[in-house]
Amino acid sequence: MELTLIDKSNYLKGLLVVAKKDNQLTEPEKKIIRNIALKLGFATDFYEDTLKGLLANKYIEEKPIRFSDKKIAESFVADGLKLAFSDQMISGKEIDWLKATAEENEIDAEWFSDKLKKNKEAAGFNLNSEFALFSII
Repeated sequence: MELTLIDKSNYLKGLLVVAKKDNQLTEPEKKIIRNIALKLGFATDFYEDTLKGLLANKYIEEKPIRFSDKKIAESFVADGLKLAFSDQMISGKEIDWLKATAEENEIDAEWFSDKLKKNKEAAGFNLNSEFALFSII
């Protein structure tokens, strides 16, 4: 599947929003964001600068993201949940935002609940597993 430039930008922006929601940026979160940003084709200096200033950046819009394709949205939500659980400090704000993004993309509530449950069970242990994004690009 070919992701549009807007989808790629939204994917990265969405991960940044999730990472920012709990007002901390941990090494596991940075690692996930770096891996996905690299796979999406973003320049290293761009995402490194963004990570450095993320918590202070008041200009990142936080409304739920609409993707061009439901499969991309499902991939994003799956990776977003992995990111939210990566630091083992789960914030309701992270989960609520991902749920709102799922709803914005007409993703079934049961699908979301299933992914949420699986991530709770694997919290912190699935960092080295492949990201959902990698299966669609």
